[in-house]
Amino acid sequence: MNRPSLEVADIFRAAGSRYRRDHASTLTPSQRRVMRAIERCRTAALGGHVEQCEACGHQRTAYNSCRNRHCPKCQSLAKAQWLDDRRAELLPVEYFHVVFTLPEEMAAIAYQNKRVLYNLLFRATAETLRTIAADPKHLGAELGFIAVLHTWGQTLRYHPHLHCVVPGGGLAPEGQRWVACRPGFFLPVRVLSRLFRRLFLEYLQEAFDHHQLRFCAALEALSDSQAFADYVAPVRHRDWVVYAKPPFGGAQQVLDYLGRYTHRVAIANHRLVSMTDDNVTFHWRDYRHHDKRKQMTLTSEEFICRFLLHVLPDGFQRIRHYGFLSNCHRQDKLTLCRRLLGMVAIALLPLVAPRDYRMHYEQLTGDSLERCPACGQGRVVTVAMLAILPGAQSLVRRDTS
Repeated sequence: MNRPSLEVADIFRAAGSRYRRDHASTLTPSQRRVMRAIERCRTAALGGHVEQCEACGHQRTAYNSCRNRHCPKCQSLAKAQWLDDRRAELLPVEYFHVVFTLPEEMAAIAYQNKRVLYNLLFRATAETLRTIAADPKHLGAELGFIAVLHTWGQTLRYHPHLHCVVPGGGLAPEGQRWVACRPGFFLPVRVLSRLFRRLFLEYLQEAFDHHQLRFCAALEALSDSQAFADYVAPVRHRDWVVYAKPPFGGAQQVLDYLGRYTHRVAIANHRLVSMTDDNVTFHWRDYRHHDKRKQMTLTSEEFICRFLLHVLPDGFQRIRHYGFLSNCHRQDKLTLCRRLLGMVAIALLPLVAPRDYRMHYEQLTGDSLERCPACGQGRVVTVAMLAILPGAQSLVRRDTS
């Protein structure tokens, strides 16, 4: 794949120092680490190696990646491995995509209390889906689903929401029957929306009562219980956005979708159009006007500010599994689901342990990182190692998904 002509890293390298200077009092340690990691990703600062083609002698220098989960360049291998793990879990049923979105007022609190509010969002969403699905009036079964946190919209504005991928059915309470939903219909979104609203606000009040929330700047007054109650009151009677998209066409469509969503960052490099001394232009899709493709220009400062809105708390898990797909029950319950659905048991052969990330990547994707880019025939091998520069070691780390 050709490298984009403009990358987020280029913007950070050009304007990052000025941004850190002008926003020194508000930048969090996590945001600073993300900036430094992206700026140094695949540069000499992180070390690397020199490769040479065994056939034609062509040499190239390959620098190490930062492996930060917010970096647009560092998701390919992690995504390929995650998708390969999910492939074996797919069932021969319809799959649905359900999205749960926080109202603007709750998003404002979430930005100042990311870890607490994101956990509440996962908790309320999971409990909503499980409760409505378990109700015999709707499905009467235990679901299994994957939830993925996104915090951005197309223009990089702060917009916390969960994408859930759910098989269209579940296990009956006695565990001896698969209960399928109606073809093309999952669960009533209006019912989901109302329960989601009630549960989230209950959990939010509990967090407030236990002094788990912190407020500052424009929200500082919400530390007072009456001010907090007045702020929350309007959203108690407003419809919250929950919607279900049409079912996927098959297992491959589910994987394609998951590949686009699970390891996505706030903006991909291919969406960047141009950068000047002061401005950044990028593509975005206007979903309110038939997905029309448009361009937006922001100052470099505003672009960096919007990108950093979406830095997650350290170690926060943004991909979670629930119900019969939860980690502690997954293998046993998936085996039961397959039996009830009449699936033929398949012995999944483990991948041969790769000698390095290049072989691993080829096993997972079918694309070779070892084929010579010059002659297209020879295999490149490492002929020299390049050391990591002092001070950069801490940037080469794995983040929790």
